[in-house]
Amino acid sequence: MSKPWILVSPASRGIGYALTRHLLRTTSAPVLATARSDLPSVRASLLDGLNTPPDPRAATHVDQDQDQAASSTSSASARLHMTQVDVTSESTLEAASAKAAALFPPATHDMRLAFALPGILRPEKSPRDVDHDAALRVLRVNVLGPLLLMKWFGEFLPRRGVAMDPGPLWQPSSASSSPSSSAPTPSPSPSPESGHRGEGGKGEEKGHATFLTASARLGSTSDNHLGGWYSYRASKSAVNSLTRTFDLHLRARSADNAIAIAYHPGTVRTELSKAYWDRVRGDKLFSPEYAAERLVDVVRTRGLEHRGRCWDWKGEEVLP
Repeated sequence: MSKPWILVSPASRGIGYALTRHLLRTTSAPVLATARSDLPSVRASLLDGLNTPPDPRAATHVDQDQDQAASSTSSASARLHMTQVDVTSESTLEAASAKAAALFPPATHDMRLAFALPGILRPEKSPRDVDHDAALRVLRVNVLGPLLLMKWFGEFLPRRGVAMDPGPLWQPSSASSSPSSSAPTPSPSPSPESGHRGEGGKGEEKGHATFLTASARLGSTSDNHLGGWYSYRASKSAVNSLTRTFDLHLRARSADNAIAIAYHPGTVRTELSKAYWDRVRGDKLFSPEYAAERLVDVVRTRGLEHRGRCWDWKGEEVLP
């Protein structure tokens, strides 16, 4: 049986950072996390606090709880692997792919989840605001970045006919294990766990691998009613097209064993959106931790019928 592993790129900041910590808490699989530089510091930060023992005053069996916490720490540390990736430098992707093959030989392992999350933003209100070099960098990071991740890591997705380990990827308590429950909660809306549009429940294990690429609602041509943001809109439209194209490739290569989807996380309190926080209603400005929870919930409920399309944090499709 092929054993699962998970890729998060990048994992050094924003949603990728929160997602990596969330996955270390809620899954049993090894995680390969990427950063452009200073890997030891990023690794230490990702693991920081994951092993915090519970408050002895609240524990019935203090020693047992502390032993469990120490065991959890050891598990997270052993499962977290770091590698350098700069999506604007293909040689780093090639080297990272080689490291992944050494860590997780394709003959015995498969990449069960992949999160391609590179992204930068430079808004332009009019064509006169477009700067060639800046726009080119947006396209290199936002479009070629995910495409190169598909190129160098797509081969780790399970092929058709591969027998994948049917054991649970998610820990039983994963639905409530994140500390972000105190984060601002968005307005009630349809959610995957409610059975909206035919999705399965939160605890359901899907029998396929998923390659997720970060997109945005601004990449929707049909939803473009305000204009502006030329390079960013173009890059996210391209991401949606790449996702569809990659999924068609996976249909032939992997059949029902792997799918590709794009994902709109909403507005998240990260450096990318910092200049626009004051324009977003409080219950629609998400913490990275909450955004990671929603992303995972949506991924866990995407079936084969959802492949090749873009989904938002509510589990609703973002039309092209």
